[in-house]
Amino acid sequence: MTRVFSGIKPTGHLTLGNYLGAMRPWAEVDQHRADSLFCVVDLHALTVDHDPARVRRLSRQAATLLLATGLDPQLCTVFVQSHVDEHARLSYLLECVASDGEMRRMIQYREKAARERERGGSVRLSLLTYPVLMAADILAYGTDEVPVGDDQTQHVELTRDLAVRFNQRYGHTFVVPKATHPPVAARVMNLQEPASKMGKSDDSGPGIVYLLDEPDVVRKKVMRAVTDSGREVVYDREGRPGVANLLEILAACTGGNPEILGGVYQSYGALKKDTADAVIEVLRPVRARHTELCADPVYVEGVLRDGAEKAREMARPVVDAAYRAIGLLPPVSEPTSEPVSAEAVSAEAVSVSDVVVKAAR
Repeated sequence: MTRVFSGIKPTGHLTLGNYLGAMRPWAEVDQHRADSLFCVVDLHALTVDHDPARVRRLSRQAATLLLATGLDPQLCTVFVQSHVDEHARLSYLLECVASDGEMRRMIQYREKAARERERGGSVRLSLLTYPVLMAADILAYGTDEVPVGDDQTQHVELTRDLAVRFNQRYGHTFVVPKATHPPVAARVMNLQEPASKMGKSDDSGPGIVYLLDEPDVVRKKVMRAVTDSGREVVYDREGRPGVANLLEILAACTGGNPEILGGVYQSYGALKKDTADAVIEVLRPVRARHTELCADPVYVEGVLRDGAEKAREMARPVVDAAYRAIGLLPPVSEPTSEPVSAEAVSAEAVSVSDVVVKAAR
């Protein structure tokens, strides 16, 4: 069966973009067609300045929302990244395969590093290397497909490169995954800045619809969305990004086609009203289920505990194989698969002795 892995980073409150572009397809499609793992990638939240209590709070909220959007622990594996040590174990091995140049060419690194420098802050090394950790997240599970937004495609390509390079140097160890994209609303844009992604790390507020926003708040944000010059409602991603964004959101919420919907409306006001109604209706069951789950934290904790145990069982054989392939000794509790001859031990002892004598000189 095809194996799917994807994750959500707890760096902010989850948004409509996260839901339409990732979480809903995971629940409606991926968990039913594949052996799927969905992860709160909390280690990635440490790559920038952060409040530890907020990371913990957002991690729990993200896990609860994953379940609220329809992920079923009986059909898929839901867990927290830091609960499975194999992610960090494999990340270091892949750092030994990746190059500095590859890391510095990552578009998100350049953008985030520039923002940190503009604020007068320092850029953490983990921000440079986090695409390798992301590769470890994926490769540890023998992943075939990674459902991602357009902005993460470069990271999946890096993952593929690292897997191929490792396999060529040290023997076949990893499955080489591929990125997959939902057909509509793969990248929902900010309602106030339609040239920018609706990102959860951006707390600018008016342009971002959060999954837990009250209906009246959602309506206000959509009705105040930036449109474009002119009056005609036409789907044109390049020429009219504001209207195109609304049409894509409406299409994603209703199962329609943005180009066809563009010919239905005679005014921006009518488009905004229907888009607001559609968004409120789509988020209604998510908010209701989230409320139920918050009242039963023991259930959520049990799902995460069981998910981590299941994920660990899947990842450990892959990561252990990578450790052996790259040249690391197995733990002493494990029998060695290759007998070591007395001659080899004697030769190594002589070699060590020579090093000691030379060091003494």
